[in-house]
Amino acid sequence: MKNACLYEAHVQTTDLEEAIKFYQSIDLVLAYVISDRVAFFWLGESKKKEQMLGVWQVTSDQFKQSHFALHLPYAQFMNVPNFLSDKGIHLVPSFGLDTSEPIVHAWMPAASYYFEDKDGNSLEYITVLEGEPIPELGAVHLSAWQEANKKR
Repeated sequence: MKNACLYEAHVQTTDLEEAIKFYQSIDLVLAYVISDRVAFFWLGESKKKEQMLGVWQVTSDQFKQSHFALHLPYAQFMNVPNFLSDKGIHLVPSFGLDTSEPIVHAWMPAASYYFEDKDGNSLEYITVLEGEPIPELGAVHLSAWQEANKKR
């Protein structure tokens, strides 16, 4: 339906205990654990119970890497490198661009920082930017997006 929102997403892990520690370290709130099989985390305001992440333990041969993105307001987004660095988590280059500044997906436009959990699942913090899309730019650093946006 048109007004549906994503409520729940799932990723896999080969070590549920380590995955729980990792996701708690990025401030997800542990909601419930079902034995040694799956952990559920609230995203955003846990009291609202509007969004959830499930982390399922599987064997190494069953494991498949996944990707998901977490939205942040712009001001909070700009602190992502420090937030992750303080937790010993490194940003990951993406779309052929280094991690010196956010990557902008100019077709949206939205800025992103990418990183990985302990299993190599691709995680992203994203913020939607003001301005019109410039799809022909592709993926660029934030400074390039800002410069192109000034010329419009």
